[in-house]
Amino acid sequence: MTGHTYLAYDYPLLSMFWTLLWFFVWIMWFVLLFQIIGDIFRDDSLSGWAKTGWLIFVIVLPFLGVFVYLIARGKEMGSREIAHAQARQRAFDDYVRERACESGGRSSADELAKLSDMRNRGDISDDEFRRAKELVLSGAGPSTGTSTPPSSGSRV
Repeated sequence: MTGHTYLAYDYPLLSMFWTLLWFFVWIMWFVLLFQIIGDIFRDDSLSGWAKTGWLIFVIVLPFLGVFVYLIARGKEMGSREIAHAQARQRAFDDYVRERACESGGRSSADELAKLSDMRNRGDISDDEFRRAKELVLSGAGPSTGTSTPPSSGSRV
């Protein structure tokens, strides 16, 4: 056995610190690189040729390309990211509103409020209110359709 065996005490603590520092700088570099590539594709003001040019510049000469991109177009990167996040939030909100309208726009809270109003007017008894409330909370009751809960006897 002529090879050297390196043990943990052969690698000093300061060297481990510098190794970890360079490792995290390397990770941050890739995060920045992918952020810039995403920004190139996200920017609607750039033509296809400009996007291709920036992409080739960033891939072929990564350090120079990233630094030049940050100097030339870095100021607008944040505003484009905010606009993109707001557009995603608007799309999500529209989707939720659309799904809520498809379900009739009536939630169990609306049904309970209507039942409570009917009980306060005297249209239904406390026992009927309790049974209808259990149906609404269990999800078995109709959320749209009839305006009165099922009752055992009619009160006129």
